[in-house]
Amino acid sequence: MKIKHKIDSGNCYVIAEAGLNHNGSIEIAKQLIDIASSSGADAVKFQKRNVDGLAIKSVLDAKDNRFPEFGSTYREIREHLEFNLEQFKELKSYSESKNIDFISTAFDIESVDFLEKLELEVYKIASHGMTNINLLKYLSKKNKPIIISTGMAEMSEIETAVEILSESNSDIYLMHCVSSYPTPMDQCNLKMIDVLKNKFNLPVGYSGHEIGYLPTTVAVSRGAQLVERHYTIDNNMVGFDHKLSLEPDEFSNMIKDIRNIKLNIGDGKKAVSDIEMVTRNKYHVSLVSSRLIKANEIINKEMITYKNPGNGIPPKDLSKILGKTIKTTLAKDELFEWNMFE
Repeated sequence: MKIKHKIDSGNCYVIAEAGLNHNGSIEIAKQLIDIASSSGADAVKFQKRNVDGLAIKSVLDAKDNRFPEFGSTYREIREHLEFNLEQFKELKSYSESKNIDFISTAFDIESVDFLEKLELEVYKIASHGMTNINLLKYLSKKNKPIIISTGMAEMSEIETAVEILSESNSDIYLMHCVSSYPTPMDQCNLKMIDVLKNKFNLPVGYSGHEIGYLPTTVAVSRGAQLVERHYTIDNNMVGFDHKLSLEPDEFSNMIKDIRNIKLNIGDGKKAVSDIEMVTRNKYHVSLVSSRLIKANEIINKEMITYKNPGNGIPPKDLSKILGKTIKTTLAKDELFEWNMFE
């Protein structure tokens, strides 16, 4: 898996959240993998639930007319969006052929057992799983890297989750997340990235649900070491998350922007770079004669003005020529040069 190497090398690990946007179709799922791979994502992520264990029976069997193409009850809709083991194996193999990591969210213990048959190297815990103590304890015993979102959680609940996972797992990745779909711009609260880093001393990322991707790139510039974003083939498709997902071009552009952020940040050392030198020589000012200066005159301030280009004697060296005798006659409006002085 690329995640530890990517983060340790100072790069952002980008997770393409296919989620449920495959609509129950293995072919659409493969198209999503293709998009993730061609866009330069590091991982593609799906989801696994045991539908019977998701909610109480009355909720599961309640009428639900949101997506009649998938079913007429909440249970039927959820079951339509689940892949079986052979389908998951096919998607994992296909991801590997595209050189992209394959990750899945495990929503319950049964799903962990299911995904263990795929020999997954990394697990994701969704925000609402953060308070599922049994799930946390069960996953921690697998001794595999765990990415956990923190939406809807109080700080004390995050502390408890980290404590449980840390008992037998050192590779924990916290994801700042606001569980509002879509998340308003004024609710992204990206300062939490710094708070989580300082409090837990763990790698911290951002799982965004905003329209567009500006907060995601801002999160990376603030130090998010991994990001997760929903994406889709088409926002107009039927399903839970398509409307708030990025379409292929937008998703690809987001990753390009994320990769450029590291280049933008630089090393924090202030110096005139090679690419600036041409501009500096053209537009910085140098010491210039303000009148005709005859040979053997002694230089004083009244003889000097500042003009570009900047490839002459710089103003900071004014004191080095004041009081010096010039060897040659210098016309008005000419650059002073070091070889003119005794």
